[in-house]
Amino acid sequence: MGHRAGQGAGRRRWRGHPVGPTSRRRRADQQHPIQPRLSARHVAAARYPRHPEAEEALSGAATVLLGVPAQMLRANLERWAGLLPEDATLVSLAKGIELGTLMRMSQVITSVTGVDPAHVAVISGPNLASEIAECQPAATVVACSDSGRAVALQRALNSGYFRPYTNSDVIGTEIGGACKNVIALACGMAVGVGLGENTAAAIITRGLAEIMRLGIALGAKGATLAGLAGVGDLVATCTSPHSRNRSFGERLGRARPCNRRCSTATATSSRGHVV
Repeated sequence: MGHRAGQGAGRRRWRGHPVGPTSRRRRADQQHPIQPRLSARHVAAARYPRHPEAEEALSGAATVLLGVPAQMLRANLERWAGLLPEDATLVSLAKGIELGTLMRMSQVITSVTGVDPAHVAVISGPNLASEIAECQPAATVVACSDSGRAVALQRALNSGYFRPYTNSDVIGTEIGGACKNVIALACGMAVGVGLGENTAAAIITRGLAEIMRLGIALGAKGATLAGLAGVGDLVATCTSPHSRNRSFGERLGRARPCNRRCSTATATSSRGHVV
């Protein structure tokens, strides 16, 4: 989604909704993969609008939100790279590690586009889509090495129910968001085989210890992983029935068949891959 500077002023809209580029075109009768999980009382408000062509959406944009699945980010960026405004802030919403390269999403963005890493931001935290669509109180992390860009994003996203916090630790924010998926799968499998809360608590706390060791070894700050982008995201993903990875793990633990539709619904964020 592209938007111009100044509290979202000049943002392209369709029927009152901000619009931007998407990785693929959908017919009007095709449902977005997230929409079936939204309750009837808020699905209308959360319905995705039609999107214009990338060239139109990106023209003059000050901020570009990149919300395609982690394993599809590179391919889409290669299509859009020549359309991105020179000084735009590129914001990654995907939580994952690229297969083959083991790059974080911010690294994929800079690798493909050649932009200054200070122009790349990451948004991550305990942000279950269905609850945000219901306007339930939530918080998130906006990470960017350029504090000015981080604060600008914070102001643009802040609302009465959604509170962004800023930091400069892009590595920690991304590692927390990607690695918690593995722990959530384990928690789901434990529930699926009939294990209780003691087991879940052990998996979460020992999983956090592993995430922190890995993150710090890669240059992350421990405080980041002890905050919303680490512990917060981990707890929400491991305990909520709305969590795709936890639900997928529970299904595996119960030895239930998981067809292509199930895999797509439970691993949408990484196109069938946990990290």
